[in-house]
Amino acid sequence: MARQKRTGTLRTDGADIVYDIYGPLPAEDGRPPLLMLGQPMDASGFGTLASHLPERTVVAYDPRGLGRSTRDDGRTDNTPEVQAQDVHALIETLGAGPVEVFASSGGAVTALALVTAHPGDVTTMVAHEPPIIPVLPDAGAAERARDAVTDVYNAKGWGAGMAAFMALTAWQGEYTDDYFAQPAPDPAAFGMPAEDDGKRDDPLLSDRSWAVSGYRPDVEAITSAPTRVVIAVGEETGNTFTARTAVATAALLGQEATVFPSHHGGFLGGEFGYPGKPEEFAKRLREVLAEG
Repeated sequence: MARQKRTGTLRTDGADIVYDIYGPLPAEDGRPPLLMLGQPMDASGFGTLASHLPERTVVAYDPRGLGRSTRDDGRTDNTPEVQAQDVHALIETLGAGPVEVFASSGGAVTALALVTAHPGDVTTMVAHEPPIIPVLPDAGAAERARDAVTDVYNAKGWGAGMAAFMALTAWQGEYTDDYFAQPAPDPAAFGMPAEDDGKRDDPLLSDRSWAVSGYRPDVEAITSAPTRVVIAVGEETGNTFTARTAVATAALLGQEATVFPSHHGGFLGGEFGYPGKPEEFAKRLREVLAEG
């Protein structure tokens, strides 16, 4: 069952940040809010997960320039450090820090940047499959593969670019010569339109979020922070890109990746047509947070 939410807007440096709050603030049980971060996904992707954590006060937000959050800073790029400053401002506005954090994909990169810059903001942070290229043994090849997706997008538009992205994320293991020798995937094979809509501003397929996948974690800052950092990986993600980056990031921080149910979007319900196992995912998240 969907939870009722209330929505607020925070003015930060160069952006209006829109956020949703599920549950009372401060929480009735005295626990800190559970802040949920995504990238390029906005707060709309966390509704199902919030519904399976009815005992928690949950806060989700739209990163600047995405979803309902607008920006007037004159930039179009998405950088973890800037987004971390927005999250820091949101935590201050809530007046309920330090918080707990569940962060997905690029949001997990923002969460790592947040712990680096503001270690007192977060008690426990679960970073689910952060897509960080520099931690991989085949980082050069992975960067080439990422850049090739953007090249296809720039040349042929959204459908072709998304098909190339799906091929990249489905590849098992390192990006070898066999990967680069593949023909460009047919958008129709993935249910994508072949027509070019002329737009080139997609935050996932353009170069606007390269700073996210190119982020280099500050290991010393993260490991010396008072925050308990948990790097998570989906049990169904296999040996694909985000599973490998999660495992490698965990190793960089001196830990093993903590396994969660389902896939990269395992917490999703029907928000985007590729549901995971949100009830099981919420149960696992509850267990991991309790361990802290």
